[in-house]
Amino acid sequence: MRIALVIALFLPLAGCMSLNVVADADGCPEGLKPAMTAELFFGRNIGSAPGVSDADWQAFVDTEVTPRFPDGLTVADAAGQWRGVNGVVVAEPSKTLLLVLKGDPDERARIDAVRAAYKARFRQESVLLIERPACVGF
Repeated sequence: MRIALVIALFLPLAGCMSLNVVADADGCPEGLKPAMTAELFFGRNIGSAPGVSDADWQAFVDTEVTPRFPDGLTVADAAGQWRGVNGVVVAEPSKTLLLVLKGDPDERARIDAVRAAYKARFRQESVLLIERPACVGF
């Protein structure tokens, strides 16, 4: 009974231990390198009504995002929900932008410029930003 309990407690750790064997010195699996990623979430309503069309979005990417991040990006459609400063919960179509950051000293300023441009152009209260470490490979 005790042996079964000990095995049951340590069995979930076996997978974790084997992952460390194939990880590089930087902690990423072989073939991947550590990097930071940034995810930005852009609501497409203007006020309480749909307003940022597909053409508006693409023009924004072409003029504001691509010049600041020419090495590549990923955009996905999303369905978002949030509570604005007026306290009203709004569900709206959204766009998610994923960037793999290179570690350049001006990257945060470029991200902030994209966020500010979207808020100004489409009268938005907020553009959500999430940054997190990742292991990436190209």
